[in-house]
Amino acid sequence: MADLKKYSMDDLKKEIAEKRAALRDFRFSEAGSRSRNVKEGRTVRKDIARLLTEIRARELVANKKSA
Repeated sequence: MADLKKYSMDDLKKEIAEKRAALRDFRFSEAGSRSRNVKEGRTVRKDIARLLTEIRARELVANKKSA
C-alpha cells in the first residue's frame, strides 16, 4: 500500500477485489470466534478506501485532460 502511483488501473481494481474478499472472509469466519484481531477489519477497510481514492483521482485527471 506504500506507493499506489506505480500500479496500473487493472492492478488497482484487482487489489480492491482481493481486499473486499479478505474483508468478507474476515467478517464471516470470525462471527463465532471470541479471539479475533478487530483491527484487521479496520485496516482492510482503510486499504480499500485508499485504493478507491487513487482510482477516483486518476479518473479526475483523465477527465480534466480530455476536457
